[in-house]
Amino acid sequence: MLVNVSDSFVFLIDIQEKLAPAIADSHKVAEAALWVLQVANELDVPIWGSEQYPKGIGSTLTFLSERIKPSHILQKMHFSAFKEPHIVNEIKALNRKQAVVIGTEAHVCVLQSVLDLLALGFHVFVVEEAVGSRTYKNKELALSRMQQAGAQIISKEMLAFEWLACCGTDIFRKISKCYIK
Repeated sequence: MLVNVSDSFVFLIDIQEKLAPAIADSHKVAEAALWVLQVANELDVPIWGSEQYPKGIGSTLTFLSERIKPSHILQKMHFSAFKEPHIVNEIKALNRKQAVVIGTEAHVCVLQSVLDLLALGFHVFVVEEAVGSRTYKNKELALSRMQQAGAQIISKEMLAFEWLACCGTDIFRKISKCYIK
């Protein structure tokens, strides 16, 4: 199963001001998330995101939130974004069946959101470089569990090349030049 540019959306989970510094290799996770958002914007893939209790944990990191429409960053109290009816309604209204998931923490909010997306019938692709936890072990266990449940674990380059599908186009040349290194 390949990620299709016209049938997918990106969902950024909780890369927030007060949580981000505690994530192992937080700068690498945030940079990978930014990369995914930039490529998605180049290809007009819809982007949505969540913030877990922003009064306490802060807002989405600014350099990430700048790539998402403000109305597409939704607040939540459940660890799973998809236990929140308003988020489920927004995502179902997209009428897209493939969810590309990035964010933190892999073993809590990302894991629970992925499991709920799968239960809702979505095909889920988790970008390995763009998810993180406070410990490497928790990230590793979370990715394994998501994969066992049916999520596809992919790299950001796998995502970009699957979205592009072929070479020889102007957008391929632009993405290759600006993002594939």
